[in-house]
Amino acid sequence: MKKIIVCTYLSLTFFICQLTAQEIYFPPAGKWQEKSATEYNLNFSEAIEFAKSNEYSESKDLRQAILKGFQHEPYHEISGPTKRRGGPAGMILKDGYIVAQWGNTRRVDMTFSVTKSFLSTTALVAKDKGLISDFTEPVANYVWDDTFEGEHNSKITWKHLLQQNSDWSGQLWGGFDWADRPSQEQTIDEWRSRELHEPGTHFKYNDIRVNVLAYSLLNVFRKPLPKVLKENIMDPIDASQSWRWFGYENSWTTIDGLKMQSVSGGGHSGGGMFINTEDMARFGLLFMNNGMWNGQELISNELIDEAMSPSVPNPNYGYMWWLNSKGSRNMENIDNDIFYAAGFGGNFIIVDQKNNLVIVTRWLEPSKLEEFLNIVYKNI
Repeated sequence: MKKIIVCTYLSLTFFICQLTAQEIYFPPAGKWQEKSATEYNLNFSEAIEFAKSNEYSESKDLRQAILKGFQHEPYHEISGPTKRRGGPAGMILKDGYIVAQWGNTRRVDMTFSVTKSFLSTTALVAKDKGLISDFTEPVANYVWDDTFEGEHNSKITWKHLLQQNSDWSGQLWGGFDWADRPSQEQTIDEWRSRELHEPGTHFKYNDIRVNVLAYSLLNVFRKPLPKVLKENIMDPIDASQSWRWFGYENSWTTIDGLKMQSVSGGGHSGGGMFINTEDMARFGLLFMNNGMWNGQELISNELIDEAMSPSVPNPNYGYMWWLNSKGSRNMENIDNDIFYAAGFGGNFIIVDQKNNLVIVTRWLEPSKLEEFLNIVYKNI
């Protein structure tokens, strides 16, 4: 429940303050109450039509779309599962109620780098549980193998991995860090021999390093991250049982004598989170309400504030959430305090805590996000 204090001025020295309660609705399992947008003096019909008519333009065969999208990466291959996608779908929540929806919101699809925001959430759970003492600690204190050996990698902290500014150097599950989204102006030899940036000083969106974070968290929890997410987040928010989180064919390791798969932080090489629109909206609602779900704290408010703080090298990036703060990715007509998860093919979870809004849109042409949000917000 969020509370608002309304004060009425009576004299120079006295105010009457009335405490009013604004209820946030938390949908039970398998159900979701709807309200007409007109109850809030809102109208999203134009935004819905825009989302439907601006569908992601690449193939619905996501295997083809992935191979085309990353064709300039040397040695790139698909080693995790993929799935043919559906059409545009989405939901808009106000105070937790559905006030707009379109498409098949219960269809399970790949969600690509939106998975990163689920991954960073498992790190917040680890911190809340005391499994990680401080995100500024070197990850080498927790992972005993050679993943963080060497002068450079040994300085990398959890925070560096969460903010994608670690410049971790190495190979994991057959993938080289330098081969992920390399500059087209350099040769392979130049990529391999590049000068490393001091951890924390240079932002680079890089799925290999994201997968290093997933592997490191697997070593901390000592059980598969999908199980961690299910027990601590997805079951408490009454998500469906249809979502799945995959890794790669070769991303297996042994912990405590048990073979476990290390999951991927996206679908760049297949794998990642396969999930429906409604479960994405539940996840967004949890963050809209600062980690509280129906009176139960699942993530501490302080950690969510930390996760949504701009990093030094990239003011538009927190702990694997994109931020609309001032920077190169700022959407100037949208409130600077919103944050969002974003994935290949136009998958988005937008969280607006000021207006108690959660917006999920899937398979929207990525370049159209700002225009779509401008339509959503023009009467708010």
